[in-house]
Amino acid sequence: MNKKTNTLLFILAATLANIVLTLISFFIFYLLYAVLLSPRLPTDSVIWCLALIFLAALVVSFLVYQALLKLFMKKVNVQKYFDPIFNTRKK
Repeated sequence: MNKKTNTLLFILAATLANIVLTLISFFIFYLLYAVLLSPRLPTDSVIWCLALIFLAALVVSFLVYQALLKLFMKKVNVQKYFDPIFNTRKK
């Protein structure tokens, strides 16, 4: 495989991993809400709690994704296996 194929496969895998991380963190936060907060809060506050859970899941998945990406970049020589996505134009 060449660098462009490696880059495309990496982008697809990283996107899938980010979506899975978001779903996992959403379900974990939702389970925590259902067990700890749901019995104590009024029923009209459910939509606000779900919105906050969704935002928290996005933030947590973004932070975990960044940490995993930094770890990956330390382990793998990125310039050797991947093509840059955006090329800088030299004049």
